[in-house]
Amino acid sequence: MGNTQTQIENIHGQEIRVQVRPGDPAVPPLLMCNGIGTSLEALQPLVDALDDRIGVVRFDVPGVGGSATPARPYRMSGLAQTIHQLCIQLDYKQVDVFGISWGGGLAQQFAHQYPRFCRRLVLACTGTGMTMVPGQPRVLAQLLSGSRHRDAAKAAAVAPMLYGGSMRERPEEARDIFGDIAHGVSKVGYANQLLAMVGWTSLRWLSQVKQQTLLLFGDDDPIIRPINGRMIHWRMPHSKLVMYPGGHVDVIVNAETYAPIIGDFLLESPAVSQTKRKAKNA
Repeated sequence: MGNTQTQIENIHGQEIRVQVRPGDPAVPPLLMCNGIGTSLEALQPLVDALDDRIGVVRFDVPGVGGSATPARPYRMSGLAQTIHQLCIQLDYKQVDVFGISWGGGLAQQFAHQYPRFCRRLVLACTGTGMTMVPGQPRVLAQLLSGSRHRDAAKAAAVAPMLYGGSMRERPEEARDIFGDIAHGVSKVGYANQLLAMVGWTSLRWLSQVKQQTLLLFGDDDPIIRPINGRMIHWRMPHSKLVMYPGGHVDVIVNAETYAPIIGDFLLESPAVSQTKRKAKNA
């Protein structure tokens, strides 16, 4: 389908590092929103396993990887506006959106803010912000520090406690995926991501999100407890919940299992989706 390209886009003075994998022009590209402190490289296993008809757009959040650290903190609505402008500069008319963990909050905000621009939504291991059911205190304490993204050994050491699921048996994989020193996060960049979530919640408008949505949640996720997936499913009338046996990052580290589920959802024709929706509501 073409070669993957990495480039820097200037969005209203903010330099954003973006990587584009071309796909079938008839299929909306998938805009991928990553978890806190992680560069676009962390999503590589999932991108590699996705159907190559699906084009992929990945980006580094300001202050992460190759994107410049902004002069001021930002809000989720402001970042949604930035990546919307990014998509316009890349000449896209509509996208599907994937968001995992922190990026799932951004994906919800994007779908709510730009309902016609976002066709379908995939949310993995995420919550509704300040109204979500929180994880264990020791897990939340670890999340307040971004040092695991600047220390590969620490990324592997905390992986079982922090991510659960497959990371309990294969913590060394966290060293490669989440301890990417070459594309790490600055202290200011990490703090800005934490601050963007302060006071943010999707709960009051989540029922208004009309996009067909696939929800992927693990039953052994210390950060996002499974009840958060059921709560989002209950609030989103057009959602489908897949509760899988695994942890917070299994969608990435076991991409060969979950990429086909995501691909089938994104490539399903609108007519089939409508039929399934009518059957569900009957």
